[in-house]
Amino acid sequence: MKGNTFDFANFFNYVQHNPIALGILAILAFMSFLSWYLILSKSVQLAVLSWRAKRFKRFFWQAADLQAVIAELQRRGARDPFSRLTQRGLTAALSHDQVTAKGLANVCSHSEFVTRSLRHGIDDEREQLNTGLTILASIGSIAPFIGLLGTVIGIYSALMNISAQGQASLDTVSGPVGEALIMTAIGLAVAIPAVLFYNTLVRSNRHFLHRLETFANDLHAYLNMGIHIEAQSLSQFAQQSPEEKTAAVSKIPRHTEIKEVV
Repeated sequence: MKGNTFDFANFFNYVQHNPIALGILAILAFMSFLSWYLILSKSVQLAVLSWRAKRFKRFFWQAADLQAVIAELQRRGARDPFSRLTQRGLTAALSHDQVTAKGLANVCSHSEFVTRSLRHGIDDEREQLNTGLTILASIGSIAPFIGLLGTVIGIYSALMNISAQGQASLDTVSGPVGEALIMTAIGLAVAIPAVLFYNTLVRSNRHFLHRLETFANDLHAYLNMGIHIEAQSLSQFAQQSPEEKTAAVSKIPRHTEIKEVV
């Protein structure tokens, strides 16, 4: 801070000799690291889940019957939201059938039981997808103010040093004040990527969850149909309009045979 010109070397020299400024810079550096870690990890996670979900959804609607789907879940496991939701739905359908077979009183209908299970599954997937986004939003909101705090402290320190030296010319003021303003620039550099990628991830998650809810509606309708698979394939059912699916549900009695769910 002793030089009279704006210089990054002077800025780092100022930070090294000012514990408060050093602490603020360390906080901003940590926030930047955490922000980029969340940005990269959530982006990769969403890309992998989307690829796995697309592959499983294609397999599901092309499967010969539910037993083939169950066999695939047993072999590969549920590794994406679509397969986990399918596993939940199959488990709910089997559980309700077992309770009904024992002659126990039904607390709710088969449709409502499966619906509750699928809703819980979607809520769990939404919570998992949105994990970490609150931190990213907080970084985007707080980082500029932390940088501004560093600037205020730096300007105050610079003015105190100038006052002690007894020199108040433009040359002696511009350099130290400019070095202090770097803190604000660092705060903005941390906040801007966090805000941009937060909005991008929120929009991508919303789109992914919309596709998951659409699949859940089709899965719910199919499980409630309970048809013998040879009467109508899954792929044919997937291509029907919502009105045709509803008509099919009302015409075909529920009789799903599920041997075992993972």
